[in-house]
Amino acid sequence: MRIVFSTYGTFGDVNPLIAVALELKRRGHRPVLAVPDMFRPKIEPLGIGFARVRPDQDPLDTRLIAMIYDIKHGTETGLREFLFPSLRQSYDDLLAAVQAEGGADLLVTGELAYAGPIVADKTGIPWASYVLAPFSFFSAYDPPVLPPYPTLARVQERIPALGHVVARFARLVTRKWPEPVYALRRELGLPRGQDPIFDAKHSQRLALVLYSAVMGAPQPDWPPSAKITGFAFHDGAGDDGRLPAELSAFIESGPPPLVFTLGSAAVMNAGDFYEQSAQAAEILGQRAVLLIGADDRNLPKRKLPGTICVARYAPYSQIFPRASVLIHQGGIGTTAQALRAGRPMLVMPYSHDQPDNARRVRRLGVAEVLGRSRYRARPAARLIWQLLSDHTYQARATAVAAQVAAEKGAAAACDALEAVLQLR
Repeated sequence: MRIVFSTYGTFGDVNPLIAVALELKRRGHRPVLAVPDMFRPKIEPLGIGFARVRPDQDPLDTRLIAMIYDIKHGTETGLREFLFPSLRQSYDDLLAAVQAEGGADLLVTGELAYAGPIVADKTGIPWASYVLAPFSFFSAYDPPVLPPYPTLARVQERIPALGHVVARFARLVTRKWPEPVYALRRELGLPRGQDPIFDAKHSQRLALVLYSAVMGAPQPDWPPSAKITGFAFHDGAGDDGRLPAELSAFIESGPPPLVFTLGSAAVMNAGDFYEQSAQAAEILGQRAVLLIGADDRNLPKRKLPGTICVARYAPYSQIFPRASVLIHQGGIGTTAQALRAGRPMLVMPYSHDQPDNARRVRRLGVAEVLGRSRYRARPAARLIWQLLSDHTYQARATAVAAQVAAEKGAAAACDALEAVLQLR
């Protein structure tokens, strides 16, 4: 079967699709990833079909990344200034990918691929959807942390019924955002349809939940088609997923280090995170690894001691299990790898789903959270020391890692997709 996947975002958004595509390929299917061109070099060498879908993303556009990660307006900016102005191009590109090579048997889209449900409605192709984080369901029964209003989360924990009010409030605030989606549907002769931000993104045929059940249980207001599979892991690189030699030698030369990282997008808007992190490691007398990405501005300005190693990239599956504590931004891809590694974490969330992910891993007993505006060397050092000295964090992290490992998310997702194809 030829199965087309589509999404936008970071490598944390695309890597789960690569994991599922590789498993489908192993089973004899023909997966195609219809995503922005920046992901082509990572996909084509794996023998997975690739189709370019606009708008293109520039991973080095630090201005756009800073705007999108703004805690108050980032989500609105990403939709109204980046995705929606190119919606017609997205539709044309995805339609071409679906119709190529004799046509696809199934279309599978993430929530940011707003053209996906439109292509499905226009062509009649069977369509499935997926989500990567609990935030995507915006459940009134398990309400997420809203980045601009973090105190609401604490109030909701004391007054559960407030979740329904927050859900209605969110719909009210965003009601005008998806007008470009409605306009394209009118142009194509389709009915207005459901709200694209909250409802239309979920397929009634199959809504894959590509995260672990430890992050959140099914709720009454989830779509009936939702199926939790577990995380789908992939983080291989051109070096076959091995650690750089210098980094590997550093890790092997002493006790497990602290590992500081900001994923693949927030790292382009790091501010003084790495300066403060290096100071925190020195205050604690701990060895540390700073994964600084491609932006040279992240290089610490001062000479660091030999106990701190700076690297641009390392596969998380290789370095996280060898760390003592993981300090990161709370993106779902990074969080998933940290949970699988079974290591305590300190989360410094930016925006979108990150504050909600941070609250959930803290609720699991495997993490502490420090707001971005408060991230300084001494407060970070105090929380890291708490994670190191209180062994209940490590014990809980080990138990959660066993649960995550047992789920085999990529295989479970493929089973669900094959069941949809068989029903067809």
